[in-house]
Amino acid sequence: MADVTAQDVKSLRDATGAGMMDAKKALIEAEGDAEVAAQILREKGLAKAATRTDRENAEGSVAVVAEGNKAALVHIKCETDFSAKSEQFQTFVDSLTANVFSNGVDAVDGYTQELDDLRLSIKENVEVGKVEVVEAEEGNLIDVYLHKQDGRGVNGVIVEGKGVDQETLHQVALHIAFAKPAALTREEVPEEAIEKERAALLEITKAEGKPEQAWEKIVEGRLTGWFRESVLLDQGLHGDKTSVRDSLGGGEIVRFVQAYLGG
Repeated sequence: MADVTAQDVKSLRDATGAGMMDAKKALIEAEGDAEVAAQILREKGLAKAATRTDRENAEGSVAVVAEGNKAALVHIKCETDFSAKSEQFQTFVDSLTANVFSNGVDAVDGYTQELDDLRLSIKENVEVGKVEVVEAEEGNLIDVYLHKQDGRGVNGVIVEGKGVDQETLHQVALHIAFAKPAALTREEVPEEAIEKERAALLEITKAEGKPEQAWEKIVEGRLTGWFRESVLLDQGLHGDKTSVRDSLGGGEIVRFVQAYLGG
């Protein structure tokens, strides 16, 4: 019989959420192998794949798959870049993204066991982030961009355009990746967020000692600047003076999807 210590039992309990005696029995059965013991507990329904939801998971990986007028984006979160760059993690992300592309966002539901296994294996708070499938309407174009670091995707974009040529659409995709707009149009910005910003700008204007009769005009001007920072069509393409809207040659951006680490 394997020599199972109290620390071994505690480590397995922390990793699986199983009871003390269940953890000890599983370790004995697995001859001290913690990974095998965790699998035994899971198969017996005794492991609670500890999600560690109280721990920050700003690391992870983003993947994009595109073909023709269809694209899929998947963002999987974890706690460390070491785990995110591992072959096991990347295999999981790539497999899930391919399945989502073929079968839609509901394909995620079929990966519950694999997700639990990954959590148990790397002992981190692994979580499914954004999962999207974009299929362009007939006549529209799709462009994608995936920024990679150390072999993993860290910032992914899908953008659909109507009446926009492919090169211009690609430039918009690149812009989105680094400008990180919160919305496509001003109309998509929640009214609550707008009013909160307007109130903050009013207080700033008052504190600067501006004349009361000028407050409204000053605030609206500053609010326009705020929209230029957060709304895609109002932003300057690649930071230039020409806005994204004015760069489209009369075409339009139908929608965009973005996911990035920490977002």
